[in-house]
Amino acid sequence: MKFLRIAAPIVLLPLLIGCGGSAADGGTSSGREDARDQALDAAPRDATRRDASDAALTESGAHDSGAPDSAGQDGGSSDSAAVEAALLDSASPDAAVDAPAPVDGGVVDADVPDSSLREAGVPDAFEEDSGKVDATTDAKPADATSDSKPVDAAADSKPVDAGHDAQDAHDAGQLLSPTVVSTAPSNGATSVSISKILSATFSEPMKSTTLTSATFTLQRGAAVVPGTVTYLASGTEATFVPTQPLEVGSMYLATITTGASSAAGAPLANDYTWSFTTAACGQAPVVLNSAATFGVLAGSTVTSQGPTSVTGNIGVSPGTAVTGFPPGTVTGGAIQAGNPSAAQAEADLTTAYNDAAGRTLCAVTVAGNIGGQTLSPGLYKSTSSLAVSSGNLTLDAQGDPNAVFIFQMASTLTVTSGLKVILSGGASAANVFWQVGTAATLGTTSAFEGTIMASKAISMDTGATLNGRVLASSAAVTLLSNTIVTPAP
Repeated sequence: MKFLRIAAPIVLLPLLIGCGGSAADGGTSSGREDARDQALDAAPRDATRRDASDAALTESGAHDSGAPDSAGQDGGSSDSAAVEAALLDSASPDAAVDAPAPVDGGVVDADVPDSSLREAGVPDAFEEDSGKVDATTDAKPADATSDSKPVDAAADSKPVDAGHDAQDAHDAGQLLSPTVVSTAPSNGATSVSISKILSATFSEPMKSTTLTSATFTLQRGAAVVPGTVTYLASGTEATFVPTQPLEVGSMYLATITTGASSAAGAPLANDYTWSFTTAACGQAPVVLNSAATFGVLAGSTVTSQGPTSVTGNIGVSPGTAVTGFPPGTVTGGAIQAGNPSAAQAEADLTTAYNDAAGRTLCAVTVAGNIGGQTLSPGLYKSTSSLAVSSGNLTLDAQGDPNAVFIFQMASTLTVTSGLKVILSGGASAANVFWQVGTAATLGTTSAFEGTIMASKAISMDTGATLNGRVLASSAAVTLLSNTIVTPAP
């Protein structure tokens, strides 16, 4: 059953009035019919609706003014008046006939069946023109399976795509700031070598001219540490090399400022800083200066037999004799015999020798044979001689390529034939120094690492190899078909 809204009172008014009159009250009934016609003419509806209402009244038998009211004139009149008042009160546009009027004394129920309206020819538009939607028929319940679909988290809530965002920024002409992705030493590192070279790796290629000592700095407290900054345009890493060794057991703060920018021109968003602490017993490398370019240096003579190969300079001073080249060969250097270059190298060797001999910080006492051991970076001191005679000696840098090993001995250094000094953990031959009080001898086919600085003679037996230098300050160097490679300083 549908309840008619807005227009319903206008249609049902004459119906109810007609039902309430009697044959004896013909004048009153006629007057009410005239009022009905005026109300219908004033209502905004067409002839079709009017005809439909009349047909509905005729169909129900209520529009017969000549039929006597079963309840009598008084009952019909009073009932009709009451219904008219109720209908007029509910004629507001927003009002609806919420409940049908009871049939009492010949009054017709206002709840007209849909079938009656259809039979009377009342179109569906009759109900729609009122502007009200009948919730019992026109309002459809939400269909959870069709009209109200659940949110698809996988489709509607997509994860952020950094690459897509970066492309959007690129398409919009925005430049993304580069970042520092790693440093050496790492932030908060301890026991860092005092000869450490700092480095920073960026997320993308940088503009080399923006990475300088002004934008890549190092401080110890308020003191600025001087150094050289290098950046290779083909890579993403910048390095800072301190001019002097760092202080032992000290904290340092490194900074890369926003003055550094990418190759595309975007600066760092913020200054990048990190800190580290040097080792309490860290050793600085021994500075060789010009002597570092020599693979062989002697005070009196240099003698070679067989196909010796030397990478680097060969020098002698104050002596002048160098023999055995050829058949020996020199690669990446020249023979400096008794000239100013050799003299300067000997002077620098003396300074370096005294530096190594004078080190005392955190010295570890050793004596005799040190073969078969694994030693960590530091200073090792013997008041007599040292030898590698019962097994190979391993020098472990423990992951620090700048780690320094210094060995002091009051007299000789001897390496048994066939034995080796082995570097591990990132150790570098350039940072291994042997300060020998008298003479040094490397046995047949032995393999040695580091720079030997001897106050007396140095001999390499047949087939011995060296990744380092043999530097004798006052005596001779003797070679027998050996291979010597000078490490980069």
